[in-house]
Amino acid sequence: MRHSPTSAGVQVRRLSYGFSPHHVGELRQAESSRGIVMILHGGFWRSHRTLDMTAPMAEALTLRGFDTWNVEYRRGSRGTWSETLSDVAAAFDHIEALADEYSLNTERILLFGHSAGGHLAAWCAGRSATASRHGATPPPLPVHGLVTAGAVLDLAAGAREGIGEDAVVEFLDGGPEDVPERYAEADPVRRVPTNVPTYCVHSAKDERVPFGQSVRYIRAARQAGDDISLIAARGNHTDCITVGHIDFELVVHGLEELASMAPRHAGRDAP
Repeated sequence: MRHSPTSAGVQVRRLSYGFSPHHVGELRQAESSRGIVMILHGGFWRSHRTLDMTAPMAEALTLRGFDTWNVEYRRGSRGTWSETLSDVAAAFDHIEALADEYSLNTERILLFGHSAGGHLAAWCAGRSATASRHGATPPPLPVHGLVTAGAVLDLAAGAREGIGEDAVVEFLDGGPEDVPERYAEADPVRRVPTNVPTYCVHSAKDERVPFGQSVRYIRAARQAGDDISLIAARGNHTDCITVGHIDFELVVHGLEELASMAPRHAGRDAP
């Protein structure tokens, strides 16, 4: 574990959640917490982006009353989808151990993901409902709410559109006709309902991930019975994670709205 202060004086604990050098996350704790936000950075599942991309956002959210768990995961090689999803699940489940060690309240665990991280966050939000549909054991802790921003939420359409210079096909090592079982397992639009209240923040001016990605996901989720809404952003692809930009404030608004909701499942109060 490594401790380091940020420029704003927020202590950062860099902690391991698994065996790989990529299995690390940064825990920041608010003075008076309104919930925990697990943050998943984007980068089209490639290695050139790291959790440093969302560190300023994590700091800003902590200063505004959220504990944050900004996580890294394996990425970068063709066909790493299974390892990546496994890492995201492990990082989320590790919150239970963090709660024990650092006295976190798990009543309101929120997921946030940007771009490809939004895909991972939406996939993670659907784990419990998917497990229930298949008679499997659900995750140890419930997801209280989900916010995505400029997210890739329809992988099959993303593959056809060539999003991120064919990032989806690279991630799953094939198109939807080549490896349909992988799309069935990994594609958020095919895993609704999640039974998790959701806000999708997206701009029609997004130059990297088409606005239609969120529109199609919202339509499918609503038809499946989910409580989900669009928050229309105004800027480009990264403005929603740029602290101080109006689009970042829309993300914060979504998280605050979700945190204000009464817990639907029993969590564990901080000791």
